[in-house]
Amino acid sequence: MDNGRSTGRARPVIRAGDTATLKKPHPCGSHDFRVVRAGADVRIVCLGCGRDMTLPREKFERSLKKLAYAPVPEDGSEQKNKG
Repeated sequence: MDNGRSTGRARPVIRAGDTATLKKPHPCGSHDFRVVRAGADVRIVCLGCGRDMTLPREKFERSLKKLAYAPVPEDGSEQKNKG
């Protein structure tokens, strides 16, 4: 879906387990968050205080400063979280 606006950047691949550094700090002072779920919405947990929140993916991508990817298992398979 092209809305006519181009940011000039490729969209990051976001997966559960990744660590995201956001531009603005959480009220506890931490900039770092762990990605719990990624889809149309991104659910993140603050690494400073443990608070979790859900953001629309577009807003999350705009506020993203750095993304540290979680290691992929050596056998190449993705682990599914059942629950």
